[in-house]
Amino acid sequence: MAQVQLVLNAGSSSLKFQVFLDDGADVPNRLYRGLFEGLGSEPHFKVKDHAGEAVGDQRWPGDGTFGFEEALAHLSDWLSAHRGGHQLAAVGHRVVHGGAHYAHAVRLTPQIIAELDTLSPLAPLHQPRSLEPIRIIARRVPGLPQVAAFDTAFHRTQPEMAQLFAIPMSLSDAGVRRYGFHGLSYAYLATQFPKVGERLARGRVVAAHLGSGASLCAMEAGRSIANTMGFSALDGLMMGTRSGTIDPAVVFYLQRELGMSASEAEMFLYTKCGLAGVSGISSDMRELREKAEAQPSAQRAIDMFVYRINQELGAQVATLGGIDGLVFTAGIGENDPATRAEVIAAARWAGFELDLEANRAGAQRITKGNGPQAYVIPTDEEWMIVREMRAVLAADASVAAG
Repeated sequence: MAQVQLVLNAGSSSLKFQVFLDDGADVPNRLYRGLFEGLGSEPHFKVKDHAGEAVGDQRWPGDGTFGFEEALAHLSDWLSAHRGGHQLAAVGHRVVHGGAHYAHAVRLTPQIIAELDTLSPLAPLHQPRSLEPIRIIARRVPGLPQVAAFDTAFHRTQPEMAQLFAIPMSLSDAGVRRYGFHGLSYAYLATQFPKVGERLARGRVVAAHLGSGASLCAMEAGRSIANTMGFSALDGLMMGTRSGTIDPAVVFYLQRELGMSASEAEMFLYTKCGLAGVSGISSDMRELREKAEAQPSAQRAIDMFVYRINQELGAQVATLGGIDGLVFTAGIGENDPATRAEVIAAARWAGFELDLEANRAGAQRITKGNGPQAYVIPTDEEWMIVREMRAVLAADASVAAG
């Protein structure tokens, strides 16, 4: 029976997973990737092998009783039965918030789980969901090693000025500060920069994680200097359903004039704004592109998305004191040539010159000329998580040995 390591990424109604062979290889050997979606409504399990072939697909009645507990039990049974069986050696988790103290992945203990739970007010829509599978596994298989890798950890290298708000230091010390997110994605990109060239590995880079969640990260020699997301994953760029940066007085207006509670205003800014809110059509860039010619609101949403990226790009470049490279990643960044072209056209001020054919073809480098260059590098957060998990477990084994 093969020993495997599992990586979990919990969402509000989904559970993404990847399974890696526990063979000690420097490059993690991925066996399967899959997803439970519709948890709590109409559950659907699907999984593909390393070659992209479907090896599992199952649905359950939508009676509201199938949640994380049932999903994890089914996944355990599936792994045990599939192709001679697989035995879990460890589980790695994407945990959104690690606070100001966790700059690296950590092996989970009851005390650390409780500490991470105290951070839930800083990410109320994300942190509790991240912790739920951890608690379930700790209860079902108490001896199984679990490791948390944090979306905030990569940004702990930022200078103090990038982390502070203009508020009394007593509030900053209490945790009201800029943390930054999408850190696992950016950490993965940093491991890939040396493969592309010294210009990215040692230079000033702005990485653009553009998907349903979107942010920019200013990086110097592969280290985070600034991130458009701040206290929460709501800040910065316009996103699929999130507003991005907004005048704080708008929140007061929503409460005072429209009668929203704090929770209602929070949910509104997280789920009813962004591309979906501006267009009134969809949060999916593909659908907006298809409808842009016939429906002006779709084009308006696209234009605003690009405008905000260019606006925030200027701030990131100013923070770095210049730019050597721009890297596109995530769903929109990797798969939408039109958005990349529009962003690069808007960023001509920085010296970018689009290579039309390379961009259409999905090449790695999509600019030409002697100025800064733009690249497309697919992200792989799960690969990063399993790598960080292995480092934690190896360090623990070394300490135990002596």
